[in-house]
Amino acid sequence: MSDTLKTNLKSITPARDWSRDSWQKFEALQQAKYDDGEALADAQARLATLPPLVTSWEILNLKEQIAEAQAGKRFFLQGGDCAEVFDECAPEIITNRLKVLLQMSLVMVHGMEMPVVRVGRFAGQYAKPRSDDFEVRGDVRLPSYRGDIVNAPAFEAEARRPDPERMIKAYARSAMSMNFVRALVDGGFADLHHPEYWDLGWVEHSPLAEQFHRIADSIGHSVRFMETVTGQTPGSVRRVDFFTSHEALHLHYEQALTRQVPRQWGWFNLSTHFPWIGMRTAAADGAHVEMFRGIRNPIGIKVGPGMSADWLKSLIRTLNPDDEPGRLVLIHRMGAGKVADTLPSLIEAVKATGSPVLWIADPMHGNTEKTESGYKTRRFANIQAELEQAFDIHAACGSRLGGVHLELTGENVTECIGGARELGEHDLKRAYKTTVDPRLNYEQALELSMLIVAKHQRLRG
Repeated sequence: MSDTLKTNLKSITPARDWSRDSWQKFEALQQAKYDDGEALADAQARLATLPPLVTSWEILNLKEQIAEAQAGKRFFLQGGDCAEVFDECAPEIITNRLKVLLQMSLVMVHGMEMPVVRVGRFAGQYAKPRSDDFEVRGDVRLPSYRGDIVNAPAFEAEARRPDPERMIKAYARSAMSMNFVRALVDGGFADLHHPEYWDLGWVEHSPLAEQFHRIADSIGHSVRFMETVTGQTPGSVRRVDFFTSHEALHLHYEQALTRQVPRQWGWFNLSTHFPWIGMRTAAADGAHVEMFRGIRNPIGIKVGPGMSADWLKSLIRTLNPDDEPGRLVLIHRMGAGKVADTLPSLIEAVKATGSPVLWIADPMHGNTEKTESGYKTRRFANIQAELEQAFDIHAACGSRLGGVHLELTGENVTECIGGARELGEHDLKRAYKTTVDPRLNYEQALELSMLIVAKHQRLRG
């Protein structure tokens, strides 16, 4: 831990009048309605005895890296599935998710000439908010699908019944995913000596093909040059830090995995390194904010066009009263058509608080639309447009866009329109696999990373 962060931690105090179940005194939105309270209590009690999924020192390491990103010394890359499903806890799917994030980060490290904080949106992303508690099809009305941690997507009464045993299943699959990711990273999956991990087949169809080949070759040459000069292999060439995140929506689950640990003060949410609060549960006087204010994890807050300056300042005061570096990440998700009108005033409001924050952009959620054929999709052009505007707006306001939050997959899906291969609406039905929101596929995600680098370089001059 850096000396600066150690000094800042001396002024951090535990949250007052807080306990890990104090959220239950507040209005808790987007929660499953279980019909068996005893079964819920039993599942939660068993969860509370199971080993943590992450460690406190990993959490504090991430917080330090976020503090460095706030100071402009790192870039924050967060990405993964909109909602994980139990059936996709499979080695090839996990490997592909990790691969695309690693490759995106290496493009960014090369082009931005700074370290990248790598955060996967997986190993716990099993809960999803819903617009309505119920779904109606014809004359049938059933509880909405709230993610595999709560119920199943099939439109059947038994499948849609919230089952607390699913919390145990979500924990188990999160643990298996984490263990496999750790094994891959520790075993050299990120080793730059292995060009076979760089799947270059798709770029032959892209106008960025030559640029991407140049990046891959340059990284390889740089690695070999360092080894020749130093006579040894730098550790970061073979291994990278990798963190997990999810929307901490299901509060009974999050409570069970919130623990105290030896030789550390306070409480940690040990279900993930980086939990975030979504727009639908970000009420300043709500249960989710109450839960978050008492944990020591770095935390994210989704910021949409409906959030006012006063609301945002209230959240900052509640969640980071001691102005701790590395504590808060603000994830704005406005939409390409709204970001210019809504973001500047929020940036100015946050600057007025004097509190350190890391601003990152989620260009996915504000750009969701439905086609005439009924598919939810996102246009790559709108995603790119919102990102480019966000970089420019922050620069104009004397702020800095320090990262991105993306819904993506390492699979060859066709869920977002556009990109290098110019996918059209007619392509959606070919490989549309998401159960909730459309995701960037492997090539679209990698293409976007190159566009982010190009924008960063233009701003840097």
